[in-house]
Amino acid sequence: MNIKILNRLTLTVVAAACSLVASAQEGKVLRLSLQEAEQYALEHNATMQNADLDMKKAELSRWQTLASMLPQVRAGFDYQNMCGYTMNFGGGGSMMSMMPDSINIGGMTVPISIPGSDTESTESSSGIKMNPNGTFSVTASVALTGAQIVGTMLQNVALQMTDITRQQTEQTTRSNVKNIYVSILVMEQTVSLLDSSLANLERLSATTQASVDVGAAEQVDADKLQVQVATMKSSINSTRRSLQALRNSMLLQLGADVDAQLELTTSVDDILSVDNAVQLLGKGFDITRNYNYKLLEQSEKVARQNVTMAWMDCTPTLSAYYQYSAKTYFGKDEGFNMTPPNMVGASVTLPLFTSGTRTAKIKSSKIDLQEAVNTRRQAEDGLRVQYNQLSYDLASALETYDIQTKNLDVTKRVFDNVTEKYKFGRASSLEVTTASSDIIQAQSSYIQAVMSVISAQLSLENLINAE
Repeated sequence: MNIKILNRLTLTVVAAACSLVASAQEGKVLRLSLQEAEQYALEHNATMQNADLDMKKAELSRWQTLASMLPQVRAGFDYQNMCGYTMNFGGGGSMMSMMPDSINIGGMTVPISIPGSDTESTESSSGIKMNPNGTFSVTASVALTGAQIVGTMLQNVALQMTDITRQQTEQTTRSNVKNIYVSILVMEQTVSLLDSSLANLERLSATTQASVDVGAAEQVDADKLQVQVATMKSSINSTRRSLQALRNSMLLQLGADVDAQLELTTSVDDILSVDNAVQLLGKGFDITRNYNYKLLEQSEKVARQNVTMAWMDCTPTLSAYYQYSAKTYFGKDEGFNMTPPNMVGASVTLPLFTSGTRTAKIKSSKIDLQEAVNTRRQAEDGLRVQYNQLSYDLASALETYDIQTKNLDVTKRVFDNVTEKYKFGRASSLEVTTASSDIIQAQSSYIQAVMSVISAQLSLENLINAE
């Protein structure tokens, strides 16, 4: 009875372990449509995450510049202990003995009376004892310059540039995911087609070898087909290796676990839309939407602000402060407290002469501005030329795709026709070999045509920043 119970427990544990393994393996499977793959990459891709972090850094840097223009408050505590030192006055007398008994004010004699002092204490005093003391202070200050104001404006431009760069990174990430996604789908179609062709060749090779064995065919025909079968297998293996490399690239682009399994749910036909590509050609080019052009515009703004910043060296600096101080003596005798509890101050500083430094800086910043303007204008011409070229490339790619799609269909029908004729002896092994080579070449040309369309379409979409 105990053995039966033990066996049941063992089976239960094994079943649970198998279930956990199956769940773990299933958890590593990523079933993604194209839109889901793009969104996954935006959330997990390391480059995209760094772009988001750069955006946060730019916001913090902008706040640091703004905060420098706001009041700054500091608190401090200062402790002094002169180790029992007593301040003596010259002549051996104390300070009390040196004080006059009265003073004359406007012809009137006014006696001087010091609280807590008498003849006895005065005579016995030999100096002022320097008791330990501590001072607590709070200072609020603010300083404002023209450079700080312009610096805030520069930080706003820098924040905009960082945001544009982040958007550009997002665009690039989406494009890379789409490009690899389509490549995987096309490679899978290629493997499927080649597997089908290989099955036909293997049947023909087996039939031919059987005919050779009974003396109805020559060995050379069977050998040719065997070589063609080997060639087809090599092509399939090469395609599968390329497919695996693409899957690895996709996992890296997604930022997913490198051991995960990919299942792509969007078909090539849903992605490769000739109508969308044709519509893209008719959209035109608004250069202000291009991210590179936007960055150049922001760089020109920075150059203009730098000219203003150079002029700000000629403006005054305004500053003000308020200080509260509380001084406490730790001895039994209260010492002289000459520290005012409240203090307010303000100042204005105006630069007068810097031996031409400011003039040179202003001229240099103006040159930088002119260079930025020239760079933007040149880039504008270059982007328009690039738009024309990419439009031509997409149009040519669409024409080639249409031709290669028809060629693949015809080549496949020819291969099926030749293999069918070969079964009944109406076609030679040479014709089968030729048809087999043609379908491999047609498939390769079709893949190149598909990828050319995708690549040209993505390049044009990125250039015009199409939505």
